[in-house]
Amino acid sequence: MPSFNGRAALALASFGTFGSTVLSAPSGDWKGHGGWKGHDDPFSNASWPLPRRVYGENDTANVDSATEGWGGIHLHDPSIILGPDGHYYSFSTHGLTVISRASKKGSIDGYWEIIGSVLDAGSSVINNSGSADPWAPDVHKVGDTYYDYYSVSQFGSQISAIGLATSKTLMPGSWTDHGEVFSSDPNATYPLNVTNAIDANLFIDPKTKTPYINYGSFWSNIYQFELTEDLKDIKQDTAVQLSLDPVAPQPEEGAYMNYHDGWYYLWYSHGTCCGYNSSALPAPGEEYSIRVGRSRSPRGPFMDREGVKLTEGGGYIVYGSHDFVYGPGGQGVLSDYHGRDVLYYHYVNTIVDPTYADNLKLLGWNYIYYIQGWPVLSYH
Repeated sequence: MPSFNGRAALALASFGTFGSTVLSAPSGDWKGHGGWKGHDDPFSNASWPLPRRVYGENDTANVDSATEGWGGIHLHDPSIILGPDGHYYSFSTHGLTVISRASKKGSIDGYWEIIGSVLDAGSSVINNSGSADPWAPDVHKVGDTYYDYYSVSQFGSQISAIGLATSKTLMPGSWTDHGEVFSSDPNATYPLNVTNAIDANLFIDPKTKTPYINYGSFWSNIYQFELTEDLKDIKQDTAVQLSLDPVAPQPEEGAYMNYHDGWYYLWYSHGTCCGYNSSALPAPGEEYSIRVGRSRSPRGPFMDREGVKLTEGGGYIVYGSHDFVYGPGGQGVLSDYHGRDVLYYHYVNTIVDPTYADNLKLLGWNYIYYIQGWPVLSYH
């Protein structure tokens, strides 16, 4: 098994791909393709693939003030984007939004190297101790500028804020912190008094070019605002709710929206994200899993495969715990990765890390196929 001593080059393999079926097209009728991972139903959890291999730095045994042991292959709530130099860059919760770079051009396999942080001095969002440990970065390029929407909070608190930093290059030292975009607390105006302002996701409608920000975690789950033209503020009267688990503790968060073939897809994480302990895990099914719904509008309503609205407890589970994969979530979508869509996420590899430690969570990814308009994941 791989060693976790020092900054080791680590090959995180799938330990077998469980089948070799490769679809010839990214959409269409499943019948006739011969099954998925040896099964006839591509939507069955028995068809879930293992994560693709990634390679990169393992910094957990060499913690320093810049990265705090995160980055490289160890990410939480990853955001991945193609840089101006043809290399992919990842951004992660912790380490002042640690930045890693894949050394092979055009590849997200790696080798992932830690190169620095976005917020070297912490966030300029004031009056919140979470400013020193920003969460859940969401990085996108708009025009010639990269936008990083990040979260400032403490675990279990609704007193939270979403901040913004921008850069022309993605490189450490190039980021300007603009501070708070909006915040939540019990005394704020609706819906910020009933929601939790973390886990931001920028989405610009490819049809109308209207910018939106999706956000939310637990408290009333996931909402959306339209953004102002400069992408630095919300239009207060534009709020809509996108999803809701009506059963306490309402564990939905980490929204990410993408567009494909006339459909808007809302991906989100459901369940307990972290703080796992091998001797006291969440009840089966209560750990993180990745769910999705779709709509003909970015404003909703979003439905699952059974036709249930996400605002009424719906949600199609597209990926969850299986084999050595535990608690996948914190997901995002790379569109047009060599002509295909990719879902990336973090997860616990229970073979590499039988302790389920947070700081050993790994970057994983899979290809997305759209079968009858619904996403399924594939190793190939």
